[in-house]
Amino acid sequence: MADAAAPASEPRPITHRRVLAIALPIVVSNATVPILGAVDTGVVGQLGEAAPIGAVGIGAIILTAIYWIFGFLRMGTVGLTSQALGAGDRPEADALLSRALMIGLSAGAAIILLQLPLFWGAFQVSPASAEVEALARDYMAIRVWSAPAAISIYGITGWLIAAERTRAVLAVQVWMNGFNIVLDLVFVLGLGWGVQGVALATFLAEWSGLALGLWFCRDAFAGPHWRDWPRVFDRVRLTRMAAVNRDILIRSVLLEAIFVSFLFYGSDFGDVPLAANQILLQFLHVTAFALDGFAFAAETIVGQAFGRHRPDRVRRGALVTSAWGGLASLVLAVCFLAFGGTIIDIMTTAQPVRDAAREFLPWMVLAPILGLAAWMLDGVFIGATRTQDMRNMMVISAAVYAVALLVLLPVFGNHGLWMSLLISFVARGITLGLRYPQLERSAAG
Repeated sequence: MADAAAPASEPRPITHRRVLAIALPIVVSNATVPILGAVDTGVVGQLGEAAPIGAVGIGAIILTAIYWIFGFLRMGTVGLTSQALGAGDRPEADALLSRALMIGLSAGAAIILLQLPLFWGAFQVSPASAEVEALARDYMAIRVWSAPAAISIYGITGWLIAAERTRAVLAVQVWMNGFNIVLDLVFVLGLGWGVQGVALATFLAEWSGLALGLWFCRDAFAGPHWRDWPRVFDRVRLTRMAAVNRDILIRSVLLEAIFVSFLFYGSDFGDVPLAANQILLQFLHVTAFALDGFAFAAETIVGQAFGRHRPDRVRRGALVTSAWGGLASLVLAVCFLAFGGTIIDIMTTAQPVRDAAREFLPWMVLAPILGLAAWMLDGVFIGATRTQDMRNMMVISAAVYAVALLVLLPVFGNHGLWMSLLISFVARGITLGLRYPQLERSAAG
């Protein structure tokens, strides 16, 4: 960590190797996420009944959605911590770790206390059969007790990314998912604990992930700054952290609203287009997993440049990370064009769904290219903690998306729906791009 916290007069060069060292572990870490979901589904699928599969799926979605509300903790912690490290302010960086952990543990405790009304509201929005709902409640009643760990890991992840220790992030993710998978096999297939076994496996894995993450942050806890309570609870710093996190939360809620409305409108076209859309959304998830690594690199490098008050390094960081993001986007577009049909065939055996997915596949070829600016500039603006701009430009992009839906949906149907989604990506990239010169100027302090 010494390099990341070097004095402001001795900045590290912004090289391609440095960008890849930050980005690639994140890409690999993201790739492990869907494996766990597949194993969770697979082990309960061995029980020979449909209800446990649905219960684990619904329960996991509900808890993930609740925890996701606090996803701002990762992004806000990256921006603020990378700026502190760039300025050579190690005491503030360590204090930020304490603040992030306090928020994570408190938020998790609040979810535990409010679990009954939260779960009731979730099932009102997404009702299920009596049997599935009962099993899902059993699942969530166990897993919710790891909420403090799951949310605190957001903060630890952000802090480690800011310190350019993404291999530690990868280690936490691989350990947590691997341990979860082993426990799934033991509890469900070995001991026959069913849905409760899957929940207990995740509960233990998330707390063990938090413990490992804290171990990777041990250098911060070895010093006195993390428990410098006057600094940790400084009103000015807390207010700034709250403002950053508030803006990111609003931005993220609007982004989620776009995707939720996409799913709702897609359901109006019938079962086949809806199924096709669900398959094609996996292509978007792959794109996000790939580009997130380079966006995270932008967060870290731009944040440190901001801490040093170096606009030239802000520009260099934005350009180098975006160049690699652009290369990844082109590779993804070519792969989707060449192998998209084969991937669709693997994901479904229903011929009508295959035909429909192929019809809309060209939008997936365009998505990595048209969404590049939005993904990369998100990283740049998070690193610069220009979160008001992110919030405001997302408001504009959501409005553009709504207008596009009104105009294109009646004329082009499901094609119009995909056009509207990609237009929202382009709108976000353009609006953030227009704000970038001001961001660069503000870096001078």
